[in-house]
Amino acid sequence: MMGGTGYHFARVTCSAPRSLPGRIVNVTLADMGMTQMMGGTAPLGAHMMLRISPANVPAGQISLVASNMGWRTHELVILPLAAGAAAGQRAPGGDGKVAEAGSLGEASHSCANGAGDGITSGSVGWTTLTLPPGRYELVCNLSNHYADGMYEQLAVT
Repeated sequence: MMGGTGYHFARVTCSAPRSLPGRIVNVTLADMGMTQMMGGTAPLGAHMMLRISPANVPAGQISLVASNMGWRTHELVILPLAAGAAAGQRAPGGDGKVAEAGSLGEASHSCANGAGDGITSGSVGWTTLTLPPGRYELVCNLSNHYADGMYEQLAVT
């Protein structure tokens, strides 16, 4: 099924528990023009997206629920943003990934909490963190996904 944006949206086959603690931030992970037959590393220039709602939350316990609506496997990594930095400015290395130094956590496990091997198409992963006020960059850090547009800023007040 295609959305008006041109992105494919897969049917979600699992969900996060209804009783996650703190504020809920919903994260949508998707890719455009790809099918389940296209495996392997995403090429540079592929159209991908990571969108969050809401983009501003109060400090404290926050549960991030990442729904992979695309065909490719994705993940969600939470990185602090330095003063004056903007989302999308990190430089990927030769492996197509950005440095995860200072990572505060991740949702990369299909139909489960925490870190794993990635959130497969149609699956949901989640994590709960306690975040102080600040700005954070939410990214998919699989090879080339960041460079292909999978990042967004979360403001915690």
